[in-house]
Amino acid sequence: QVQLVESGGGLVQPGGSLKLSCVVSGFTLADHVIGWFRQAPGKEREGVSFMRSRDGSSAYVDSVKGRFTISRDNAKDTVYLQMNSLKPEDTGVYYCAARWGALATFDRAWYDYWGQGTQVTVSS
Repeated sequence: QVQLVESGGGLVQPGGSLKLSCVVSGFTLADHVIGWFRQAPGKEREGVSFMRSRDGSSAYVDSVKGRFTISRDNAKDTVYLQMNSLKPEDTGVYYCAARWGALATFDRAWYDYWGQGTQVTVSS
């Protein structure tokens, strides 16, 4: 059974940091691309970052470049999203998603498997 479980969210002040984790099971992480998405209240779910399966290359949406870093530990079946210099507009529910293969995109329809999400709130 495929599962993705996010954790690490919480309440943080502007300028603070959080590290999200996504633990996967039921499939081989190394063979899948992983995406991080977020959804703010009243807004559509948007792609934040993704990491390709084979070469480990990554991409970020412009609004988080230089502040967020995606990484993966295949031995631990875990993908991380390190978030620094957080802003109130980063608030939302953060989801990880997976799809078998090498191609990656910010299109949420591309991904087959999703976690339940973890809430991130940036507020003073």
